[in-house]
Amino acid sequence: MHAHGSPHTTTTTERGSFALARCSCGWAGPARRSRDRARTDAADHAREAVTEETA
Repeated sequence: MHAHGSPHTTTTTERGSFALARCSCGWAGPARRSRDRARTDAADHAREAVTEETA
């Protein structure tokens, strides 16, 4: 897991016809056929992580 207060660094990678979102904290989103949806998953995760850390 990542240290409290450290930024979440998200990336998307392609595996065949699927795109996957991953984060430096160890989180991984589901495989998506839509690259845009994988990027949205990553952005949602990063936003939720910041919200949880500031709560």
